[in-house]
Amino acid sequence: MQEYILKNDDFLVSQTDAKGIIIFANDDFCKVAGYTIDELVGKPHNVVRHKDMPKAAFKDLWETVKSDKIWTGYVKNSTKDGGFYWVFATVYPMYDTTRKEQTYLSCRRKPSRAEIEEAEALYKTLR
Repeated sequence: MQEYILKNDDFLVSQTDAKGIIIFANDDFCKVAGYTIDELVGKPHNVVRHKDMPKAAFKDLWETVKSDKIWTGYVKNSTKDGGFYWVFATVYPMYDTTRKEQTYLSCRRKPSRAEIEEAEALYKTLR
């Protein structure tokens, strides 16, 4: 599997509805993940979930944002072509007044190699 290393100015943004269905994805997210916007919108966000990610990390994410708090953490995602990339993610719960529903905005940036190594070590202890 080929690792895609984010550029320093890559800033991946996506928005999901309350069920985790993608309703928005920016160009950086599409480019890094290898999907077109049309391939992402309407799909579950876990389309980019990597098999190495422990379920406990996403359980924590959803429990946090559903209690109206901001979640941060390191995430290993899959690319469309079978590769992977690491991000430092911040997920914001927000009420979308246009859609009149709860949504979640995820903003992701490049983590350092040391941060990735620390996350990998932690995630090996979880499942």
